[in-house]
Order: sequence, then structure tokens, then C-alpha cells
Amino acid sequence: MEYNESIFYPNPKYRRLKGYAFDPSISLKLDTSSVNHVEYKIKWEKLEPGPVGEYIEVIDYDPTVGEFYEAVNLDHPNLASQNGLDPSESNPLFHQQMVYAVIMTTIERFEKALGRKILWSSRLLNREKSKNREYAEYVKTLRVYPHALRDANAYYSPLKKALLFGYFTANPAEDSIMMPDSLVFTCLSHDIITHEVTHAILDGMHRSYSEATNPDVLAFHEAFADIVALFQHFTFPDVLSHQIAKTRGDLLNENLLAQLANQFGDAIGFYGSLRDAIGKVNPKTNKWEAHIPSPMDYKTIFQPHERGSILVAAVFEAFNNIYQLRVADLLRIASNGSGILPLGEIHPDLVNRLSIEASKTASHILNMCIRALDYCPPVDITFGDYLRAIITADLELVPEDPYNYRLSFIDAFRRRGIYPQGIKNLSIESLRHLVHEDLGTINGEMDNESSELFKIIADFLTDYGNAIKYINDRQEIYELTKDYIAGKYKDAEGKTLKSDKRILGLHRRIQIKFNKSQEFSIITGLMFGNNFGDFGIKESKKSNYYGPSFQIQNLRLVNRTGPDGNQLNQVVFSIIQTSRYKKLNGEIIVIPKNLADSNEHSHFKGGCTLIFDLDSKNLKYAISKPLTIIDTISNGECKLDEKRLQEEMDFQFDMVEKYDSEYSMYFGNKQARMNEPFCFLHQH
Repeated sequence: MEYNESIFYPNPKYRRLKGYAFDPSISLKLDTSSVNHVEYKIKWEKLEPGPVGEYIEVIDYDPTVGEFYEAVNLDHPNLASQNGLDPSESNPLFHQQMVYAVIMTTIERFEKALGRKILWSSRLLNREKSKNREYAEYVKTLRVYPHALRDANAYYSPLKKALLFGYFTANPAEDSIMMPDSLVFTCLSHDIITHEVTHAILDGMHRSYSEATNPDVLAFHEAFADIVALFQHFTFPDVLSHQIAKTRGDLLNENLLAQLANQFGDAIGFYGSLRDAIGKVNPKTNKWEAHIPSPMDYKTIFQPHERGSILVAAVFEAFNNIYQLRVADLLRIASNGSGILPLGEIHPDLVNRLSIEASKTASHILNMCIRALDYCPPVDITFGDYLRAIITADLELVPEDPYNYRLSFIDAFRRRGIYPQGIKNLSIESLRHLVHEDLGTINGEMDNESSELFKIIADFLTDYGNAIKYINDRQEIYELTKDYIAGKYKDAEGKTLKSDKRILGLHRRIQIKFNKSQEFSIITGLMFGNNFGDFGIKESKKSNYYGPSFQIQNLRLVNRTGPDGNQLNQVVFSIIQTSRYKKLNGEIIVIPKNLADSNEHSHFKGGCTLIFDLDSKNLKYAISKPLTIIDTISNGECKLDEKRLQEEMDFQFDMVEKYDSEYSMYFGNKQARMNEPFCFLHQH
């Protein structure tokens, strides 16, 4: 029978690649070697050697030796037929495979939770030098360098739009921990890879979260990246069953699932992992001890990694409490009602059932943490803000909460002294952000004109939602979103469109519609309208707009279905506004934009996340970090929120003057702060 070339053979749905569940060091221990080799299951895509795909391009250049390593071809039949290369510490080709597999696994986790494609942070342009007069350009792929530096460091570079992994010579605290002078590759650690790509994803969603305006901002970046890495441990069935059996179902005992970057921590002289969510090894006794939560930690710890571990521990405690509630009936059955398991190994069937519940709980917790990003303020985030975002996002999608997920989060945060500002108590109702009907205005209720304007904006956002709903191409999503924000005045060939074919963008619509709406200024905490006191300087006769300029970021569609079939149809976007000021003779002097000298002023940002419901076609939430406050004594005049500004200035001064930490380097080097914040934060 002759071969028929016209027959179409479809591509596989998934690609399976071998890798480490943790890092190479776990394979060298007798009790864990059997579970450290796993297969990553990721969606199939056509790859070029590198690998180079839709989201990332791996470039294996080693500057220490000045050469490129050969690029792995994962589409080669010999590799595709055997699920890639076997794990190897010495083979650069496997290093490339490892970073690709873990990064794509993490991306898929985010897209599943968010219900949309992720986009990398755009590359900012010098508008004066840009021929097309645009502020930013689309970044298709994140570059990944497995052997970028000879240093105990790995970091995400917002400037290069790249992940850079280092390798270094081990210097363990004791020779019995690991072999001295052995090479350690950060690109072989599941936790480090996940941590770094999470930084990149978070930067694509909230660019301003790399600006340390309060002690929680950089700590949140670190903590969130650790949370994602930690809960991805629960996606490995063999590892999960092994650790459930070892701990007899008690995940508050020492276990691999709650530890991060074991090999890296050992290699730089730490006992145990670099960071541990629930406890650590006591250096005096060399024994593992569980953390005891203390509200004083949140008040006294400011180093970003250590402060971030407070948030990680709170989330893990919430997870464990929910897990214990879900398995209580299983433990009662296995213990004849006592709840105390008999001595000895627990039955394999019980291990399997406990593992299922642990995996399901971890997946729910991670989804809650990721979805909450859509309900956070766009600037100056605190741990308390994040708690409110978690509660609000979960209430929106999952009205019923039989296992008390939300209460478990609240209790874990309370035990560490983490309280959001602006609420009267810690009830679920108080923590949920106010819906628009309850947002305060000057007259106690929203005026009819503002309400109608919101409906007009909602109609425009509905058009955006309908236009983008079924688009899968990431660049097309980016370009269409840009057109809806900035407006479309030219066709694909650069020719000016006729007036009846132009699209007036969201930015211009808000600028025009809310020019005289004081209600909008109150709701957002930003400067709109023409009653701004010191800000009352007209920027453009053409726009008839008063006050500082503003940016619209992160316009995105939120289209999700809850476990009970509850449909969520929303459009979310952020408005960020910057004021210029200087401090003169102890007073804060606001500088209008057209009089500002970049060498003589500082910046103060405010922002608001606006969430429109597409079903009711109205504003639902306005989650604000105010730039202004309303001075009711002066007839509702907008004035700079000097209290928040002073807190920001005091924090930055204290970090430089009082603490010998990453903050000193961060604030002491403006270029580092703007371009490479994570390079400095991740140095050891």
C-alpha cells in the first residue's frame, strides 16, 4: 500500500517533558530520589530550537565563557517520542528543556485561573524619538537565559524583558549537607524558575508594583512569586502522595511541599531551604521548628524576602486549615471516630484520598490568589489590600463557601496583625470592596449625570468585550486593546482614517466625559473636573482638560464561570495619575505639569482599578489609592493627599537611613530602582 501524503495527522494535544519536581539535590537523597523526577504536561505548540515558542525564547549564551551552547530541538522525533531529555545537571540541552517546561506550566496555571491570555509588560519607548509617537511596543516573547551569569543570583529584568539565571560554586555550611565547590545551576530549580517567571507575569499585569512606595510593595512581589511556586508543588501526584504518607497527613510537619529552593539554600550556607513557609531549621539544634505567628513580625520586619514570608505563611496557614476541614471525615473514619490515627504507616487508600483533597485545596487557594490580582489597586499595594482583593474576587465568583475559605484567610491574616485600612471590622462584608451604589460622594449619592456617563462608558466597554472575547492571538489582543485605550485614527498602512471611521479611545472618552464630574474624582481619588485649587491649570485648550495627565493601563476582559455555574462578565482597567511636588521649608509644594523641572521635583502616584459589570452595564467597583482628598471646608476642592504622600516619603527615608538591607541599595541607586529592581533584591 502506497503512503498517501494527503492524509492529515493532527498534532498532539500535549507535550510531556522530563524534569525535576524540586531540584537536583532532592535526587541525591534516598528517601526522596524516587519522586523528584517528574513529567511536565504542557499544551503542544510548534517549537523552534532553543526552545522558541509563542511565549518565550530560550537563548543559551554563557558570557563567562563567551559562547552559545547548542540549542535543544524538542520537536526532533527522537526527543518527542521519549518525552524529552533525561534530567541531567551537566547537560545544557536539558537545562534549556527544564526552564521551558516549568515556565510554560506556570503560564498555563495563570491563564486557567484568569480565563485569558497573559501578556508580557510592554517595552516603553521614548516618545520624542518614536516615529509613530507611541509610548510602548508589544513584547511577543520573554527571553530566557539559563546561564546568564556566574553568580548566586537569578532575576527577572523589566528592562531586558528577560529571565536571567546564574550558576555558582557551592559553599555549604557543612560538608555533610552537599559537596563543597560543586556547581549549582539556578535554572534547574523548579521553585526559582517559577518564582522568576511569576515576577514577569505580575509585571505585565501591574507595572507599578516594582516601585517601593511602602514596606509591603516589594515584599508582595516576592511573596506572590513564592506562593505560586509553593502551591505548584501540589500538582505533582507522586510527590504529594509521598509527603502525605511521610507526614501521616499532617502538612504542618516538616515536608518538601512547603519548602522552597532547597539546593540554593544549602549551597549558600543556609540550613534547609532558602525560604520555608511554615518553619525552619534551628541553627543551634539543627532541628526543624514550626513558626509561631506573631503580630510583631509585621511591625518590625522590613527586609523584602523576610517580610514577604509573613504573607506566604498566612496563605499556607489558610490552606492547611481548609485542608484539615476537608479531610476531617476521612480521619474520623480511619481512626474509628477518635480523629487520632494509630501508629505506623497509614493505609495507601487513605494516602490517596488525602492527596486528592490536598491537591484540590491547593488548586483552589492558588486560583483565589491569582484571581485577586484583578481586584487590587494599581499602585502602592499593601498586604491588607491583597486580603480585600482575595475576599472580593472570591465572593464575586463563588457566593457559597461551605469550607470557610474566606474565613480561613481572614483568620490567618489576623493572627499576623495584618489589617486593611479604612474598614471598621474584619467581617467578610466589611472586607469586600464597596459596590458602586455604596461609594461615597459629596451629596451622599451619585448624581444622575455621572450615572448616565458611567452607562455610556459601560456601553463602550461592552463593545470592547464583544470584540476581544474570541481572539486568541496575543499580539492581536494587545493591538486591539491599545486601540480601545488610545483610539484608532490610522489604518494598517498608517493613513489617517476619515472622521466617521475613527475610534475615540477610552482615555479620551474619560477625559471628555468626566471633565466636570466631581463625583468621578471622589470615587476614583484622582483629579478630574475643574475645581482643583493648586491643580487648576488648563493643560490644553484643545482638550479643555484640567489637572495632571493620567494613564489607562491593563484594560482586560474578565469572563469566568464559578463552580455553581455563576457567570462573571466584567471589564477591568486601571487609571494611574502622577503629581509632581517638592518639599520646601517643610511644606509640600505641588508643581503643575507645564512648570515642572525634572531635576527639582519628585513624583507621587495615585491610582484606581475600575470594574464594570457588562450585564448591568454599570460601574461595580472602584478600588482606589487616592492621589487627592476632598476638602469639604473649601466647598469640595480637590487637594493632594498629603497624609499618604508623607507616609511614602517617611518610609523611603527610614529605609535608607535606618536599615542595612536591600532597600538601601534600592533607594540609593535611582537607575537600579527604575531598571533592574529584582537584580538587587535577589542578590545573596
